[in-house]
Amino acid sequence: MLPLPALLALTTTVFLGCLTEVLPAGLLLGMSADLGVSPSATGQLVTVYAITTALTAIPLTTVTLRVPRKHLLVALIIGFLLTNLVIAVSSSYPLILAARVGSGALTGVMWSLVAGYAMRLVPPGLTGRALAVAMSGTPIGFALGVPAGTALGELADWRWAFGVMALITVPLLGWVLVAVPTVPADPARPTRPLAASRLPGMRPVLATVALFSLGHNVAYTYIGPVLVGLDSARMLGAALLVFGCGTVGGLVAVGAALDRHPRAVLLSCTGMTAAAIVLIGLSDGVPGLVLAAACLWGLAFGGAPTAFQAVTALIAGTTADAAQSLTIAAWNGAVAGGALIGGLLLPLGTFLLPWCAAFVILLPVLFSRRVVLSARADPSRVA
Repeated sequence: MLPLPALLALTTTVFLGCLTEVLPAGLLLGMSADLGVSPSATGQLVTVYAITTALTAIPLTTVTLRVPRKHLLVALIIGFLLTNLVIAVSSSYPLILAARVGSGALTGVMWSLVAGYAMRLVPPGLTGRALAVAMSGTPIGFALGVPAGTALGELADWRWAFGVMALITVPLLGWVLVAVPTVPADPARPTRPLAASRLPGMRPVLATVALFSLGHNVAYTYIGPVLVGLDSARMLGAALLVFGCGTVGGLVAVGAALDRHPRAVLLSCTGMTAAAIVLIGLSDGVPGLVLAAACLWGLAFGGAPTAFQAVTALIAGTTADAAQSLTIAAWNGAVAGGALIGGLLLPLGTFLLPWCAAFVILLPVLFSRRVVLSARADPSRVA
């Protein structure tokens, strides 16, 4: 039987980390006006966050291997409390940027910690289910957290959204202290990211992860300005809500199909995401088309991270820890790249963003066959 109180505390931690990372996309216009900076500059709050996560995921995870897991989890939650509180009360763009750097470093450690923690709370036969419960905080963040935060920012002020995130950490700390068992620190052992990157098929996987994440974030980070360009600014909250609900359905669908049809899953995630973003560009602001595109986008995106993680683990075998750190770095590096490229394209016209994003997302299709064939290989043959 799964220890649901402990696992749901980890789910809430993931939810908090996901929401902290992506919420500025829904609050971009309000933050830009209040801070007196351009939408492109506000978008870089996502960029620096993702760059920090990408750069720190491997080294900070390695450095903290000997720290007791529960102590590290509590420290991360307190870190989210402080950084989100700084953003909520500050009127200084440089200070907010610095707080986002701090949050990004926390998130890089969190992804590695929570996955391992969840699997160590259950017997071997239940590790997959435990991991699925813990990581469900991500689609819940997209389905409920981002739309709710965006709506709060529109109804009150964007600062309230970050303030509420800071407040969430207070009961979460108590929950973790009471419900999450203590597990010992991992023994010090060197990670081997370079060795993992040389496994057959790993580089195509990393390219797939990076290109998919890059294209997605070119469009998602600036979805507010894109809808303004389509004269559909009023649709932002509804579109984010539909997108978030779609991510839940996508996660369920991928979980049911990935083991038997990995190639079809990868092709579906990339193709459907590109098609959805193109549909937004072609929608001419028609509400029904915007919402249909948002739903399709959510369905495709919701299952993509799970598919990437599963294929990475299948290829890596005993080097899965090092390989997953590479995947985290590739994903978040591309988040930063997408926000940066989108910001550079934005002054040229919002109509460019959907088409450029879809083109980049479709590039991984060129790698998909090599990815799946390599995933079926025996990783033990690689030294």
